[in-house]
Formats: sequence, C-alpha cells, structure tokens
Amino acid sequence: MKLIPVGVDIAKNVMQVHFINTDTGEIFNKAIRRDKFLEFFTNRSPCLIGMEACGGAHHWARELTSLGHKVKLMPGEFVKAFNIRNKNDTADAQAIWRAVQQPGKAVAVKTEQQQAMLALHRIRSQLMKYRLMQTNALHGLLAEYGEVMRKGHASLVKNVPEILIRLSERLPAVLIDSLREQLSEVERTDGRITDIERRIRELSRDDPGVKAISEIPGVGFLTATAAVASMGSTDAFRSGREFAAWVGLVPRQTGTGGKIQLLGISKRGDKYLRKLLVNGAHSVIQNAREPGPWVTDLLKRRPVNVASVALANKMARIIWAVLSQGRPYQKEAVLN
Repeated sequence: MKLIPVGVDIAKNVMQVHFINTDTGEIFNKAIRRDKFLEFFTNRSPCLIGMEACGGAHHWARELTSLGHKVKLMPGEFVKAFNIRNKNDTADAQAIWRAVQQPGKAVAVKTEQQQAMLALHRIRSQLMKYRLMQTNALHGLLAEYGEVMRKGHASLVKNVPEILIRLSERLPAVLIDSLREQLSEVERTDGRITDIERRIRELSRDDPGVKAISEIPGVGFLTATAAVASMGSTDAFRSGREFAAWVGLVPRQTGTGGKIQLLGISKRGDKYLRKLLVNGAHSVIQNAREPGPWVTDLLKRRPVNVASVALANKMARIIWAVLSQGRPYQKEAVLN
C-alpha cells in the first residue's frame, strides 16, 4: 500500500501539517494545536510523515510510529533546499512535504533510553565548559597579583589555598573571600561532573554494544556510550564509511568538469561525538606503546593532528563494524 506523504513542521504550541488528499486533490496546510496533534493522525490510514530532526522530533516520531505511521526524520539542511518561498510555518511544512518524497539519508529515531544517555552527556559537557570558565577566571585574577601556576584545574585546586593565604596579608578580605568562594565552586563542579560520569556508567552497565566497542583502543566509556546513543541504530548506515561521514570525519569535496579536489574534513554531523573520537585517537598516538604499523607509517608521512583525524575516522568505521556485526573487536584484523 502506498503511504500518503505528509509534511509536519514542529513548533512549541502548534504543528503545521501539509499534505494533498489523494481522493479529492485538496491541499491541506493547517496549524494543529499540540494537544490535538496525535488525535489528528489516530484514525488516518498509514502515512509517510516527514519532520525535521529538531527538538521534540524523536518524541513525536515514536508516538506516530506507535499509531502505525512511518516517520522519516530529516536534517534541516536537507529540508532547506526544498523551501522555495519566504520562511514561515506554511512554507516550511510544504518544503518538508517535498523533501520526504525524495531519496535521502534519514535520521534514526532514538529510543528514550538513548536520549537519556545523550542528555547526561550534554549536561556533563555543559559542566565541563562551566568549570573551564571558572578556572580560567581564577588563573587570570591571580596572575594580576603575580601568582602564576601550571595550566589545568588540578594544579589550581592544589595551589590556590596556599596562594590565598599569602595574598591575604596584602589584599582586602572581601576579595580573598570571593576568591575562596570561586575555588569552592570549582570543587563543587568537579563533584557534579563525577556524579554525572557515575550515572552514565550505571545507565550503560548492561549495554552489550558499549562493552564491545570499549575494547577498541582510544574508545573509553564516554566515547562508547555517546557513539551507541548517537548512532541510534546501525541499520541507519550502510557501511562504516557512511557512519564516519555522518560524524564529519571525511574530506569535503569541491570540483567541476570532472576534476575533484579534496579539502579538510567536512565537520558535519555530531560535533560532540567527533570531538570525543579525535581526542581518543590523539591519546592513542601520544600514549600507546604500540599504536600499530598503520599509525606508525602514517605518522612518517603526515603531521600528528592529521594522523589523529585519520585514526578517528578508522575508529568510527570499526565502531560501526563491531556494532553491526555483533562480533567482538579483533585488534589483529584492523591495526596491521
């Protein structure tokens, strides 16, 4: 049975729905209130519903799928190409309706468990940025009074108490108290980050996919949990190269007249997962006793940063292979 294509533009309070009635040819493009949205699709024949992969899209995709409809989540950049009018809800819903009928890579619908894991990662990432802001502020303020220390929050937490004792002899007490409060906030943020990491471990304890890819060099539990949750399903990708391209670890291309030029990596897809993979690859190159013949040979021809990105690309392909085939990681099969 042919599914009726429907374009849905998601918003906070109203959903713009666009489709063409196959029986009458009537164009339907109306706003539906949030509380009436699922009711509108409850008794309808199965539809192919297209939506942009934005906030709330995975929730609505799960709900509509449970009603018997097929949902296709699409990247915003893909949908944008089909908007031939001014940008508004009506035009956006029509653009989504056009886009859902075209071949293209769909975004895998994530489960609530996967979204919960990614939510923990986002909270941790936000806390890491906040801690960096706090430590940088303390480093800068103390440097104004001739107190310079090594980089990193660990050195700061260790040395600041002694520094404040020395500075208290010549600086106002109100400033010393404020600096101590700032240091306490850094330590409190450290504790929150530790708690979030413990919760990530607890949530992924029984996940076989996380355990399998954690054996890959450079893939720690943070990278493993983020990769499994971000991927959604291995069926969303036809190959490891496609997954690496989705993460943004393949070269951009430009060319004309049959001449193709490869540039730097595309940096498309999930920036957070890409950062974890590149950092993991860099750690392998810097710290591993035997990174492998492939990495060693690559370092003879390319700079360290280029080699790190290349190894991150390879790690992404291995992650997809391990998860899709359901087989344990074999070091001899990939590092030689």
